[in-house]
Amino acid sequence: MGSDLEEVLEQYHRSVEAVVRGDPSPQERLWSRRDDVTLANPLGPPARGWTEVSNALRRAVSQLSDGEVLAVDRISGYASGDLAYIVEIEHDRVRLGRARERVSMALRVTTIFRREDDGWKVLHRHADPITTPRPVESMVQE
Repeated sequence: MGSDLEEVLEQYHRSVEAVVRGDPSPQERLWSRRDDVTLANPLGPPARGWTEVSNALRRAVSQLSDGEVLAVDRISGYASGDLAYIVEIEHDRVRLGRARERVSMALRVTTIFRREDDGWKVLHRHADPITTPRPVESMVQE
């Protein structure tokens, strides 16, 4: 991955630190404003378009506070031309909602970046808590 992309990845990881402290603004600055931008986080349905993505991001982040990123494990990453992706496991310790205590949390995250006129931007982020094997029955909707 090129140095300009590596710099954006560093900014992105710093923005995750802000997110778990309850501040979405550093991450918002990294997102594309184009209509095809998407976010799929563990707290709601997928969002498409900057307005929906921004609302979903702010809603999710409003439920986090007093957090810290413990580790980020890179599973894979690749860049070619104007697209790049990373797959990571984010390990955090964070206060969820109105909880009194912080809890450990791990998220499986895929993030896609696109080079735009003003540099690399987040095009898509998908995060979910599936980080260990699960039985097939876990997919059944109740």
